[in-house]
Amino acid sequence: MTISNEPLSRYRYEQFTTSCAAFDTNTGEMLSIKKLLPVKSGEKGIRQSDAVFHHTKQLPELMEQLLQGDRSVSGVSFSCAPRNVKGSYMPCFLAGESAARSVAAACGVSCYATHHQTGHILAALYSCKRLDLLKSNRSFLALHVSGGTTDLLLCKPDKENVINIEQIGGSLDLKAGQAVDRVGIMLGLDFPCGAELEKLAVKSEAKFSIKPVLKGTDCCLSGVENKCDAMLKSGVCAEDTAKFCLEYIGCTVRAMTKAAIEKYGEIPVIFAGGVMSDKLIKDMLVSVCDGYFAHPEFSCDNAAGVALFGAIKEGKV
Repeated sequence: MTISNEPLSRYRYEQFTTSCAAFDTNTGEMLSIKKLLPVKSGEKGIRQSDAVFHHTKQLPELMEQLLQGDRSVSGVSFSCAPRNVKGSYMPCFLAGESAARSVAAACGVSCYATHHQTGHILAALYSCKRLDLLKSNRSFLALHVSGGTTDLLLCKPDKENVINIEQIGGSLDLKAGQAVDRVGIMLGLDFPCGAELEKLAVKSEAKFSIKPVLKGTDCCLSGVENKCDAMLKSGVCAEDTAKFCLEYIGCTVRAMTKAAIEKYGEIPVIFAGGVMSDKLIKDMLVSVCDGYFAHPEFSCDNAAGVALFGAIKEGKV
């Protein structure tokens, strides 16, 4: 069994989650346990110093749940930074590293470091049963769409990092999850707003004509916040505003996907990140490509992919 720690509070508008997971290398089963950080009603996020405190406080409780019973630990892994690029760093990841290295030392097993983005992609591959892509020499695309990222990625199996990730597109301004939460706050919803915004949106029967702003495979999303603000001020109801926000994001991700396929050919596309668990957005993408969507449990922030990373490094997947 490989286990992982994943304290997640990378950006001010990210969904804040403390998470740990265990991957059974014999059965292939995954146990994931997570808990949101406390964010006061009406607030848009949490300071990093407070996030570190809450992760440090919550991790022991979650690890006790994860490790109860007769389980043998063969390896430990953790996320050390948001992405595998120079300068990518957030102090809250130190909480997970500390716990992971301590458990590994106590159990006398190896400890492996990876990145939050790699974990998201691996969790999605596990969820949609496409781990075979890691055993080929074939590239695939990934859309990592969350509170802190709207990244279009070209991925290829890599012995050292498991996945070599090259960013080939993304948002030049506001991230998709930021847009969801900012519009949700406008509507009086509590942060994080994704699930409640979707509940509002499905009640709307409004039709919209949306033209996403693309620059090659990059996009701009700041316009959705401004347009939703203008809609509310002009008297448009909350349900229609919520639907416009999600459809705008869906249209943008769809356009980015099409642009990438035109450039890189018909290759598999993995959709990961919390925003991609929205059914309305997913329905806009299913017919666009050879696409695979993680189950919501593995799409939102979780430690499953990080645990899987450790198992792969151990040669047990």
